[in-house]
Amino acid sequence: MVELVSSPWLLPALLALVVGDAFLVVLPSETLVVALGAAWAATGSPDLAPVVLVAAVGAIIGDALCFAIGRRVGLDRWRWQRTGAVGRALERARRTVLTRTAVLIFTARYVPFARIAVNLAAGASGLPVSRFLPLSAAAGLAWAFYNVIVGAVVGAVLADTPVLAIVIAVGVAIVLGLAVDAVVSRVVRRREERESDR
Repeated sequence: MVELVSSPWLLPALLALVVGDAFLVVLPSETLVVALGAAWAATGSPDLAPVVLVAAVGAIIGDALCFAIGRRVGLDRWRWQRTGAVGRALERARRTVLTRTAVLIFTARYVPFARIAVNLAAGASGLPVSRFLPLSAAAGLAWAFYNVIVGAVVGAVLADTPVLAIVIAVGVAIVLGLAVDAVVSRVVRRREERESDR
């Protein structure tokens, strides 16, 4: 395991995975960041400062690319933008991105499909880049720290069994991600119900 986490390809692979996750939610970027946090706590490697920095930069680049696509393409050119979970998320994001920008960018970071929807909607809505990028940077950095900390806490508890620490840390991160997704979805539903009752 030490050879894997000290590989010169680790950080470029992490960057590519996090950027790709901006478009393909099935890519396990969070899983890798959590696993690296657990590996560090259990073995002392890899150095976490570059991991956090690269994960945050990858998140910002991915967000910026989605934003640029939204700006250039809009929200309804392709069928996948108008149907299913992505279509519903885009419609919600379109309605609120200009009024609740910071809340959406920060919470969408942790919710599958919401990140894509919010970033596309932010670009398509005409939100200024000067407002979007600082929020994206802060959200990306918070996301990277959060995932590393989750991994590091579990890795510290199970330092004698690094592989088990990584497996459990990933499981904990998945459960926390599902919990965040459920809470955000419930809050959004309640807000939409209140607005429709007016």
